Amino acid sequence: MKRTLAQVRSYDRSVQLLMANQFTINLGFYMLMPYLAQHLSGTLGLAGWLVGFVLGVRNFSQQGMFLVGGTLADRFGYKPLIVAGCVLRTAGFATLGLVDSVPALLAASAATGFAGALFNPAVRAYLAADAGDRRVEAFALFNVFYQAGILLGPLVGMALTGIDFRVTCLVSAVVFGLLCVVQIRMLPARGAAEKDENAEAGQWERVLSQWRSVARNRAFLLFATAMIGSYVLSFQVYLALPLEVRRLGDGGRVETAAVALLFAASGLSTIFGQTRVTAWCKRRLAPGQALAWGLSSMGLAFVPLLVATAVPVPDGGAGRWLLAAVPPTLAALLLALGTMIAYPFEMDTIVRLSGNRLVATHYGLYNTICGVGITVGNLLTGASLDAARQAGVPALPWLVLVALGLACSGALHALHRAGRLAPASPGAQPATA
Repeated sequence: MKRTLAQVRSYDRSVQLLMANQFTINLGFYMLMPYLAQHLSGTLGLAGWLVGFVLGVRNFSQQGMFLVGGTLADRFGYKPLIVAGCVLRTAGFATLGLVDSVPALLAASAATGFAGALFNPAVRAYLAADAGDRRVEAFALFNVFYQAGILLGPLVGMALTGIDFRVTCLVSAVVFGLLCVVQIRMLPARGAAEKDENAEAGQWERVLSQWRSVARNRAFLLFATAMIGSYVLSFQVYLALPLEVRRLGDGGRVETAAVALLFAASGLSTIFGQTRVTAWCKRRLAPGQALAWGLSSMGLAFVPLLVATAVPVPDGGAGRWLLAAVPPTLAALLLALGTMIAYPFEMDTIVRLSGNRLVATHYGLYNTICGVGITVGNLLTGASLDAARQAGVPALPWLVLVALGLACSGALHALHRAGRLAPASPGAQPATA
């Protein structure tokens, strides 16, 4: 950890602030979101489909609007969009704790999602710009702060929600409000609007020109498509792995402890291992190779679960708990390792494929493509888990996930071998179809 903090101090103040901001953003977000469904269904008594609708609106308003957020960041600068997103999330989280009508809850949920679409592409583009040639290392450190917020947020939220969920909402809103003040006062302006060749045209025509420029970047689109699998696989920490724990567990505290163990293993391994893994990969692997190895690790993460399906399930006791806890935890560790290998090179590759032009717009479209992939992938994964168990073939979902990881790894290796992931020189136009 001392080495990590020393690396952080070696960057400019703006980069340090962006990393601290991301920790705080995740702290505020994850202290609230894991407990929102329980509040909506329990305290407010909403029907299950309404709870799903409220949560779905938040997800759609974020994933569907990433491209808009990235475009605005490239047009008006990174700082205004980061601040605007935090202001909007402050209002959204405060509203979630103060209202009980469905229209108000939907509006607040949409606001919190759109807030993420505003600041996420801007933060990554800002970090890439200020880190310069040290982008890979900067994104590795960024992921450490990112995971630390995810790990700590639910613990703080649990304590606050034990008092009252409204307290959790208001504290989270205060966190984002303070973050707004800090960024307004301390974050330098970056990412002024680019002057394109159609500068005299109207704003809408200029936006369409931006989007057409990104859409013609064939290498970028191929890369984004190949990386969808990494997001589908990594999201199984929240979907398939907890479901498997609950399927095999006896319920109660033991089951809860097993789920907590796999989340802790994922977060802590990243916090303490990310910088070392990135340094090792950078010395020995080209970016495309690191990406391929990362996806391979993520696919192979489901092998322990595949093997476990061949083991008879004990009736109870320590054997039942070990079967419920150990394979999912091993899977979570391997998924974390794959993410540690791939993530810094993934973020850097987006910048290189953009040719250092319209970087936030590229990040926005990338997040939208992967977000759609996550939605489709989760629907298929959930359906396959149910269907496989009903058919008596519990190994099938794990086989499919292993195959997905290896297929995406092969696609990335092919792009690397074909030179599609090669660095673009600063200011160069990206390859087009």
